[in-house]
Amino acid sequence: MRALELDRATVRFGGRAVLDAVDLVVAEHEVVCVLGPSGSGKSTLLRAVAGLQPLDSGRVALDGRDQAGVPAHRRELGLMFQDHQLFPQRDVGGNVAFGLRMHGMPRDRQGERVRELLELVGLPGAAGRAVASLSGGEQQRVALARALAPRPRLLMLDEPLGQLDRSLRERLVVELRELFGRLGTTVLAVTHDQGEAFALADRVVVMRDGRIAQSGSPLEVWQRPADAFVARFLGFDNVVEATVTGEVAVTPWGKAPVPAGSGQGARTLLVRPAGVRLGDADDGLRCTVAARTFRGTHVALHLQPEGAPRLEAACALRDAPEVGSTVGVSFDPAEIVVLD
Repeated sequence: MRALELDRATVRFGGRAVLDAVDLVVAEHEVVCVLGPSGSGKSTLLRAVAGLQPLDSGRVALDGRDQAGVPAHRRELGLMFQDHQLFPQRDVGGNVAFGLRMHGMPRDRQGERVRELLELVGLPGAAGRAVASLSGGEQQRVALARALAPRPRLLMLDEPLGQLDRSLRERLVVELRELFGRLGTTVLAVTHDQGEAFALADRVVVMRDGRIAQSGSPLEVWQRPADAFVARFLGFDNVVEATVTGEVAVTPWGKAPVPAGSGQGARTLLVRPAGVRLGDADDGLRCTVAARTFRGTHVALHLQPEGAPRLEAACALRDAPEVGSTVGVSFDPAEIVVLD
C-alpha cells in the first residue's frame, strides 16, 4: 500500500525549479531517507509533503488521497526537526502531550499515552522534568515521542540527529531503526549524513538539482552508484573517464580489468579504494604515497602516480606504507564499477 505518492511534484522559486517534476512513492511501513548536497531540493520536498510549501504543479497524495488544499495540521503527519522545537515553558510530559491535546484526547488517556511513549524512547519517568534540564540526546528523544504521540500516518524527519555529537548520533540511529521496525512506522527522512541514511533506511533517495539522481536500497546505491555525481557524493574519489573494450578499460592509470558484462565504449569508471592493490614499486602502476589518514578500521592512502590523477587506496594499519615511499598498484575487478 502506498502511504505517500509524489506525482511530478514541482516547486519554483523565482522561476527556477527547486523541485523538478519529482516522482516518489513511499510504501506503508517503509523508511526512506533522502540524501543530497545543499540546494538539491531535499528539504523543499519534505516541506511540500508536509503542506508547508505549496506545489506549483504536480500532486502529493497520502494513502491515495490528493492533499491539494489540505492544510499542514490536517495531514496527520509527525514532524521532527534537528533543532527539536520543544516548548521551553512546558515540561517533558506537556511537550509530548501537545499533539494529543490538539486532537482532543481525554486527559487521562493523554497521561497514559505519554508514559507509554517516554518508556518507548528510553526516558521512563521523565514527564515532570524541565526541558532545559535535558541533554541534547534526551531532547531529541522527547521530540521523537511528541512526533509519534498522535500515531501519524507518516513520520517526517528533517536532519533529525544533525546537532548531536557523532557517538550519540550513531547510537541513536540504531535505536531509531529498531523502534521504527517495532512500531511499523512509515518514515520520510531528510539528511546530508550518508552514514545516518544508510544505517536508518530501507531505501535511499539521492537528489541533485531538484531531481532524483538515484533511488534504491542502501546496498544497491552503495555497490552501484547511478553516475559520477552519486559516486562522488558518496565519498568515492577514484572516478575517471575510461574506454571499455570487453573486460578491459583504458584509464588515465593505464589498463584496468572490469567485470564481465560491463557497458562498452566511452564510460565513467569507479574504482573503490579497497580495489586498489598495493605491491612492489616495480610491479604495476608506480605511485608515491602522498598522504595517509587513519580511519579507525583502516588507513586511507593518497597515491600520486606520475602524470595521472591521484588514487585513494585502503589498507590495514599494519600494512600501510610510509608517506614518501613508492609502491606499485594493480586493480581488483570485483571493486570496479562501470557507471551508466
